[in-house]
Amino acid sequence: MARVKRGTMKNKRRKNILAQTKGYRFGRSTKERVAKEAIHHAGAHAFRDRRKKKRDYRTLWALRINAAARTEGFTYSTLIGAMKKAGITVDRKVLATLAKDHPEVFTRFTKTLK
Repeated sequence: MARVKRGTMKNKRRKNILAQTKGYRFGRSTKERVAKEAIHHAGAHAFRDRRKKKRDYRTLWALRINAAARTEGFTYSTLIGAMKKAGITVDRKVLATLAKDHPEVFTRFTKTLK
């Protein structure tokens, strides 16, 4: 069997790894072993934070709804409770958008619950 020299593939792989760590500081962008580890950690953080982003947005929506609801004499929990009793199914994202961008519509919405 013929001898296989691996320089080409090794260089290609190294080039790809270092391209992924472009902009990283210190040895993370120049040394292959450290760069591999940096890519691995970055991937783990990215995977975790894609899920965390959803949690963060729901928290933000709750804050916006609560702030707007308090100006109307509600609290967040009483507003959501009143909506459930009335059988209104508007999700928190839409409510937060109304509270932030269309406060007059949000005011009319809360008046129907009183």
